[in-house]
Amino acid sequence: MSEGMTWTPQGWRDGAAHSGWTLPGIANLHSHAFQRAMAGMAERQTHPEDSFWTWRETMYRMAARFDPDTLQAVAAQLYAEMLEAGYTTVCEFHYLHHAPDGRPYYDDPAAMSRALIAAARDTGIRMTLLPVLYMTGGFDGRALSERQRRFGHSIESYLRLFETLAAEQDDGLRVGCALHSLRAVPPEAMREVLRLLPQDARVHIHIAEQIGEVQDCTAIRGARPVEWLLANAQVDPRWTLVHATHLTPAEVRGIARSGATVAICPTTEANLGDGLFPLRDYLAANGAWGIGSDSHISVSPVEELRWLEYGQRLNTRHRNIAVRADSPSVGQTLLSDAVASAAASTGFDASGDRVGLDAHAAQLAGAREDDVVDRWIFSGNRNLVDTVEVAGRRVVETGRHIDDERIAARYRQAMRDLLAE
Repeated sequence: MSEGMTWTPQGWRDGAAHSGWTLPGIANLHSHAFQRAMAGMAERQTHPEDSFWTWRETMYRMAARFDPDTLQAVAAQLYAEMLEAGYTTVCEFHYLHHAPDGRPYYDDPAAMSRALIAAARDTGIRMTLLPVLYMTGGFDGRALSERQRRFGHSIESYLRLFETLAAEQDDGLRVGCALHSLRAVPPEAMREVLRLLPQDARVHIHIAEQIGEVQDCTAIRGARPVEWLLANAQVDPRWTLVHATHLTPAEVRGIARSGATVAICPTTEANLGDGLFPLRDYLAANGAWGIGSDSHISVSPVEELRWLEYGQRLNTRHRNIAVRADSPSVGQTLLSDAVASAAASTGFDASGDRVGLDAHAAQLAGAREDDVVDRWIFSGNRNLVDTVEVAGRRVVETGRHIDDERIAARYRQAMRDLLAE
């Protein structure tokens, strides 16, 4: 950042350099890159009781079509879109490890992971790559289905993959651990992997996303998912709990006390009919949280933050929910909290990343320090991001990624390949 600029919850004001407003880069705490290719393709009814579980069948069919080349092309398009929207770091929750029959590609167990790393480096986004441990098809320990085989690992093969990828870390890449979910990782395996991981490794997990998951966990493990996790793992600020939608008041307080971050994905949770995270109670408990675009039916921090707030308003029938006594602006509270949680979830210090807003945007005419973030989030649907810098490198100019045409051309060919009959 230029000399004399300071960050406040309202943003950086640098009239000489930008003639506008500059905000911090935002971390996208939860991404499944391959699902960008199916955005908008699961909106036809397949069952009178369509839910996450029927959507998952569509996802499996799309997942079976990917190879390293198509994955890299789709991920690069997605990451360019993230940068254009103001995300400067992505946590990639990666479980598409193998060929559809479960064998490694080209005898390289890391081929699909390396495709994602290449896409991140190509576009200039920071990545926290989270290879996923996926072992069972349910809380009852059933074997993976045929369509889940490409996700699977033993403890030994998973740790080998982790070590291989960790050796490739650099200033733009961190490698952490993702436990897919409690239903996909038996208790003994979770304990063993956590024991053998580096002590500073970030740990992410899907949890309490669906009512059915809560019911199954209670029936088989005798406790709700978050309740069980807090009692059986040393959950601390290294952890990110993804979704955590269905919580009791005791679980809300327990997560907040642990220091873990909750990755809330409002557009995906709405698209899948998951439910609403209890934000008001969690803020009252001083819990840490951030946002993710998950299935990428939207790639916009504005929309995630806006609908996080709007969901609470619809649920409570009140306005201006995401506020505190010292932060009466909804936009400033949302942005500040999302920025504050990033380092714990990602492992990066991204404090120098900058997102410059369009100085000529009508939505920001006459903006002041006390309303510019509220206007950015709550005034229309035009993307107001003009420039983006990651670690001092300019990757977005006049609202477009600097290599958008080349990246989009490769993406279009990948989509033709993926959708070919």
